[in-house]
Order: sequence, then structure tokens, then C-alpha cells
Amino acid sequence: MYEFLEYRVCDAMTTEPVTTHSGLSLAEAEALFDEHGFNAMPVVDEEQRLVGILTKLDLLKAFADIDGRMFTPYDEIMKKPVGEFMTAQPGVASVTPRTPLTRALARLIEVRAKSLPVVDDERVVGMIAREDILGALRRAVAGETPSEPL
Repeated sequence: MYEFLEYRVCDAMTTEPVTTHSGLSLAEAEALFDEHGFNAMPVVDEEQRLVGILTKLDLLKAFADIDGRMFTPYDEIMKKPVGEFMTAQPGVASVTPRTPLTRALARLIEVRAKSLPVVDDERVVGMIAREDILGALRRAVAGETPSEPL
């Protein structure tokens, strides 16, 4: 179990994350969520720098009391851009590839997130999710150490 203390985010993260941009429509973002089964996607600029995050909860929030109407038509809302509903920087919790996995676990719990963007030099290089950390815990209990100890 002590092997877990040697794990870093880079030992468990998903690389080549699916990202979106602020101009994408909510309908297109929802299609990406459905296709990949994610709960959150980093929102990036042209250079892959993190500018925000969009979650499925953000999609639901888009339907909450828009323009004072009881219920805005679905198609109308889904045409709106991701940028209107994402959580923008600097409000996005993230970690680096070298962050100890114990700190990433604490951060997930602290912000009550299912996943966090992994950022290196301001660019999104991966995602770390609850499932990734649980997998690393299982490997550590089995006595596996990361390829590059801290």
C-alpha cells in the first residue's frame, strides 16, 4: 500500500484528452460527452491552453431559469456556445503531471469533482479521474510501483 505514495498523476492519467473550445455549441459538446462517456471536458484555446472546463452539470444548468422563462426550448439552448456555461479560468481546479497522486486525490475530494485536467506549461496534457486513482490504488496494493518513483 505504501507504493501508492510514490505514484504521480502521470502514472495514472488519461493522455490525449478529448477537449472542446468555447465556441462549440452545447449540442456538439453533449455529443462528445455521449461518445466518450466523460463527465467533464477541458475547454482550451488554439494552443491547447486551459481556459475552462465544461461538465454535464453545466449542461443541466443551462436549462435553469433562462431569461425568466419557466422552460426555454431545448433546441434553442443547445445552440448556445460552451463559453456561456463553462467554468472559466482561474476557477478551474487542475493538477500537473508531477503532482503526487495523494494530492490529486485530496484535490478531487476538496472540489467534489469526478475528474481534473492535467496541465503542463499551461497546456492540457491529460485528465485524471476517480477511476484512474482507484486503479492506481489497486496496483499499489498489489505491490506495483510506478515506473519512475518520486
